[in-house]
Amino acid sequence: MTVPVLTVEKLVKRFPAGRSGLFVNAVNSVDLSIAPGETLGMVGESGSGKSTIGRAILRLTEPTEGKITFDGRDITRIPDREIRPLRRDMQMVFQDPWSALNPRMRIGDLIAETMKLHLDLSKTERENRTVRLAERVHLRPEYLRRYSSDLSGGQLQRVCIARAIATNPKLIVLDEPTSSLDLSVRAEILDLLAEIREQSRAAMLFISHDLGTVRLISDRIVVLYLGAVVETAPGEALFADPAHPYSQSLLSAHLPADPEAKLSRHLLVGEIPSPINLPSGCTFHTRCPVAIGACRNEVPGAERIGDAEHYANCLRIAEGGNRIKPTEAA
Repeated sequence: MTVPVLTVEKLVKRFPAGRSGLFVNAVNSVDLSIAPGETLGMVGESGSGKSTIGRAILRLTEPTEGKITFDGRDITRIPDREIRPLRRDMQMVFQDPWSALNPRMRIGDLIAETMKLHLDLSKTERENRTVRLAERVHLRPEYLRRYSSDLSGGQLQRVCIARAIATNPKLIVLDEPTSSLDLSVRAEILDLLAEIREQSRAAMLFISHDLGTVRLISDRIVVLYLGAVVETAPGEALFADPAHPYSQSLLSAHLPADPEAKLSRHLLVGEIPSPINLPSGCTFHTRCPVAIGACRNEVPGAERIGDAEHYANCLRIAEGGNRIKPTEAA
């Protein structure tokens, strides 16, 4: 059995809500794992806790509770001085490449900066490695002498990816890395990430609200609602047969490639509850069309679906009452 690069157990993150003594429950008892060479997709509405989970995993945000095991080591509470040497093995690609890069530095220096911090290389070795990294992410050598203002969004995201892979990390967290790019550039970045994963066997956490993009790149997908995992499944299994009512609703919003395909919508009623005052029981019960009385009081555990590594947290799976009746749309 393959040992995961990353294991997260019962991860919780709460933020103070002003001076009221209340807290924003951003992440609520999340479990996940990623194997070497695997891409785990993470989807959910805005505010579902995706980015907070990514940052907590890398200890850019301190977790409130839970356990984070990276490369066999519990890193949940280790001090900053012990985290820094691990940075070479765990990297992040942020959503906005413009704000992630120092506009006063040349592109070559930006890529070399990671190596300067984490690798014991001479200046010549760093320069040579920078050129090779630029080639690897399909950037022309002349771009290394330019500034970020001279490059397009897609080119800048390639720079960010080059920085992330410069130290040959074991884990890369990608937080909405294609959301600011047009479709053609987005496809190029996805091809590049697939190529890098094949070459390096790095584990990747791909965070996005774009269902089509997540479907293309992910081996498995985690669905979040109000900071908690409601379903985990292999990518195609999730899209073919989502089990949790929230997943069914979320995936019904995904437009198929065939413009003639008949659309079936699962429309939800009501607003997302406040993360300051979470509902009891299943947090989705306030909007769930198939909720029953027990859903208001019982916290559902993960139920296995079929023979695949497919799990959903819904009390009605065993009796088959978890399916939402679709509303057909032209």
